[in-house]
Amino acid sequence: MRALCWNGVNDLRVETTPDPILVNPGDAIIKVGLSTTCGSDLHFIDGYIPGMREGDIIGHEFMGTVMEVGPAVTAIRPGQRVVIPSFISCGRCWHCGRHEFSLCDNTNPNGHLQEPVLGYPTAGIYGYTHAFGGYAGSHADYIRVPHADVGCFAIPDDVSDEDALFLSDAGPTGFMGADFCAIRPGDVVAVWGCGAVGLMAQLSARLLGAERVIGIDRLAERLAMARDVVGSETLDYSAVDSVPEALRELTGGRGPDACIDAVGMEAHGTGAGYAYDRVKQALHLHTDRGQALREAILACRKGGTLSVLGVYGVMDKFPLGTLMNKGITVRTAQQHGQHYLPRLLALAQQGDLLPRFMATHRMPLEDAVRGYDLFKHKKEGCVRAVFVPGA
Repeated sequence: MRALCWNGVNDLRVETTPDPILVNPGDAIIKVGLSTTCGSDLHFIDGYIPGMREGDIIGHEFMGTVMEVGPAVTAIRPGQRVVIPSFISCGRCWHCGRHEFSLCDNTNPNGHLQEPVLGYPTAGIYGYTHAFGGYAGSHADYIRVPHADVGCFAIPDDVSDEDALFLSDAGPTGFMGADFCAIRPGDVVAVWGCGAVGLMAQLSARLLGAERVIGIDRLAERLAMARDVVGSETLDYSAVDSVPEALRELTGGRGPDACIDAVGMEAHGTGAGYAYDRVKQALHLHTDRGQALREAILACRKGGTLSVLGVYGVMDKFPLGTLMNKGITVRTAQQHGQHYLPRLLALAQQGDLLPRFMATHRMPLEDAVRGYDLFKHKKEGCVRAVFVPGA
């Protein structure tokens, strides 16, 4: 089969690789229908997250058609369209029982690589370094899905492929971020980032009852998407001296009730703090550019909620005292997709959550290297590049 492979820092190639096969009785083989880029992929493509090996197939956001199932699989059958959350979960361990699916105890065979940094290993994830299990990713003609009864969700006939695609990762991540905010009527929610996850967080905050949602970015086309499609108020951070001060003015001096960081370790920004982060990151003295996160902490009202969706590694100058003194509640996690997908598919059926608008570029899998270049460098207004295997 054909697949997009990592061969070194900023070295991606579409190559011929072996087809996947059933390994365990609970496995399924999926013919990938669509897959898409994700901002968290850039962290290992750019070399900030270690653990990739030459030839690894990347990608973790996808949908497709069931081709073959193991003898223990009962919830799906060949021929069904399915969407699969990016984290692999067993459905039986203590964490899965609490619907903390991205914290599954049983799906990361390389948990020992995480323990020195995290203390305890998290779940495995498709196409995302060997510290997260070393599983083959979704930018390929076919993919093996372990624990298929837990990880595969049948797509209703009236939900399109592209809407289902973004319910694999961006949709549940954004919805979880808004859900973490415990939104009440009248709340103001500010979201850093108008990429796919940020847009889904904004749309989800509105669905969950926020009175006002403010999307923060610098790119005109993304701000326009947040404003015109999602219905958010928008703030161009490059046009103001201080984002926290601008948000203070927009909220009558109180600050947002909840702030969502949908950016992560490769945040862009302005000023001396951003320059400091760039230098330390370039010298590998820390992994993260933390301007968006620091702004969110400073901007959040006293007693408010901070929801962190961006992927982070090691950051200094973290304002813990600000969190403590302001009494801010912090919620964060990798997405628990298996918990949210039934609800999101129902919202898509109702027409309330239709994320297909984020698919700004669609192309054959053979053009995936170009797709990641468009996505990484935000060329041609690219929000997400969608790949079609076999096209």
